[in-house]
Amino acid sequence: MTNLVNISTYPIADAQAISNAVATRIKAYRKTQKLSLDDLSQRTGVSKGMLVEIEKGAANPSIAILCKLAAALSMSVADIVNVAIEPVIHLIEAKDIPTLWAGNKGGTARLLAGTTGPNMIELWRWEMHPDECFESPGHPDGTFELFHVEKGQLTLSIAQTDLIVPAGCAAVASTDKPHRYANTGDCNLVFTMTVAEFHPA
Repeated sequence: MTNLVNISTYPIADAQAISNAVATRIKAYRKTQKLSLDDLSQRTGVSKGMLVEIEKGAANPSIAILCKLAAALSMSVADIVNVAIEPVIHLIEAKDIPTLWAGNKGGTARLLAGTTGPNMIELWRWEMHPDECFESPGHPDGTFELFHVEKGQLTLSIAQTDLIVPAGCAAVASTDKPHRYANTGDCNLVFTMTVAEFHPA
């Protein structure tokens, strides 16, 4: 991966809003915790140059980088993109739901909602066109994901094991290892996914 993520990683309508939200929150959380850019780079493995571009709002980090930043700052990805649920009840309007991944054939991944803080739960909706896939290097220890396929079939690959999840079926997976979601079928794939990440006290 290059140091800078091209603006076209996200749909144009979302790109600048996401960049601005990420820039503001990453910088604020980093300063609150009295971390230098060098400190944050060391904690996350993300280059200092990339962090500078993110905080200027000049780069759109991948989902994997957002996950690393969130874990290092004891926050959730939902905190970073401003869809974290606040007690007791909180509405997230359709226009405020960000698209954080765009496939090369038009697929999308949208973070619908999430809880705040390092012990977090996120709700995602994915749409993948045939032959699209998403790969993740793996989340922190103890992370797991729940899937429900609405349309098509999901090919879920974890630790060199493939699982086909047909429409109407659900799956549970430990995703603290490298994993991959793919549409290997011939029609569009739609699935919802819940990510749960808990850190022992």
